[in-house]
Amino acid sequence: MKKHKTRLIKIGNNIVIGGKEIQIMAGPCTVETYEYTKKSAHACRIAGAKILRGGAFKLRTMPGTFKGLGEKGLKILRKVANEEKMAVISEVIDAKDIDLVSKYADVLQVGERNMQNTLLLEALGKAKKPVLLKRGKSAQISELLYAAEYIARNGNQNIILCERGIRTFENDTRATLALASVPLLKEMCDYPVIVDPSHATGKPSLVPPMAKAAIAAGADGLLIEVHPEPKKALCDGFQALIPVEFLKLMKELKLIAKAVGKKI
Repeated sequence: MKKHKTRLIKIGNNIVIGGKEIQIMAGPCTVETYEYTKKSAHACRIAGAKILRGGAFKLRTMPGTFKGLGEKGLKILRKVANEEKMAVISEVIDAKDIDLVSKYADVLQVGERNMQNTLLLEALGKAKKPVLLKRGKSAQISELLYAAEYIARNGNQNIILCERGIRTFENDTRATLALASVPLLKEMCDYPVIVDPSHATGKPSLVPPMAKAAIAAGADGLLIEVHPEPKKALCDGFQALIPVEFLKLMKELKLIAKAVGKKI
């Protein structure tokens, strides 16, 4: 099957996803405090990341766990991103919050739990911001593309697909990172494809090798969790890299990117 020419998704004034430059989206899983967000963002920006990630609204598996700071978290995220001259990606979990999140974020993220929330997808089709759509952990690739079509048919063609691992019989990792989906999606559609090795593995020691493999497989970007003090994180700290680990990884990723004719 012939590979599609990847469409270019513009983020702000100077960031393009889908081109020769691989874009790194990095930061804490969830916005907790200004101080933690600032430390994470500064470290990520110094290392070469241009997009700050951070959740303000979180869907959690266990009731009673931290669900984010809402608009307060979005304000912190935007303030820090402006200070560090970075773009922002943050998750939308409900259609009623699209306008609010759009006020602060440059990219709207759909988490894997909401991949088949068609009402949310249709509403995002009317949004004016690019949408990053994560593959559900039990979703087939064709179902991911159908979900993208719900957004596209409602007017928004600025879609970025994200492989974040799928559920299998394996329980020694958080999920199974199906890297074959990257080149396969490149054959099936023209949307940029990024990979989330943090959620796919659930182990910081596995993030670097899987991030490198993703770039080698043709990914247009990476979504990586970075936290200055993972043990104190209120959400998913167990899988976050510390800044020094992220800096080392970024240096190594630049070599992989060069080998496949791209750059970071």
